[in-house]
Amino acid sequence: MLDRHLHPRVKPALNRLVSVMDKPGITPDGLTLTGFAIGVLALPFLALGWYPAALAAIVLNRLLDGLDGALARRRGLTDAGGFLDIALDFLFYALVPFGFALAAPAENALAAAWLLFAFIGTGSSFLAFAALAAKHDIDNPGYAHKSFYYIGGLTEGTETIALFVLCCLFPAHFTLFAWVFGALCWLTTTTRVWSGYVTLKSLNP
Repeated sequence: MLDRHLHPRVKPALNRLVSVMDKPGITPDGLTLTGFAIGVLALPFLALGWYPAALAAIVLNRLLDGLDGALARRRGLTDAGGFLDIALDFLFYALVPFGFALAAPAENALAAAWLLFAFIGTGSSFLAFAALAAKHDIDNPGYAHKSFYYIGGLTEGTETIALFVLCCLFPAHFTLFAWVFGALCWLTTTTRVWSGYVTLKSLNP
């Protein structure tokens, strides 16, 4: 919901940062892999209850995720880079709820499972439509900076990272946050499936 409004505001800052980083030894894919490696550290940090360290790993992961895209746009977007970026993003999103489940299995496991279940809904509806939108050359005006079609929704990347930040700041309330956000994810999935189906159906009546 917020992604299309936030991206135009942060893009100038990312472009300024990446102009300094645009060196021969630095590549968009390298930034993607470095960001993912840092993000993976959130899993053991969460499992050990080191929430400030986990928060730092999450924030750095997202910063590098923004920088890899900015550098890719500067040098030219590639299908391979877009694939690597989105695949590792989805893995990162999944490891955070798993980390909270490991931190307190008795209290958090069920809510974490619900959140992961909800992420499957948003992720599958997102990727399925993106694949077919590319096939039909459907315009993507709200996310023209992306390497493939982004179908919007109530819970997108910005909202998901806000959830992770809140959970790290207030870990005792993880279950509440997870149940509520999971429900919002299913609203997103429902609207995506419906709007995606209607859009594609109109192309082949």
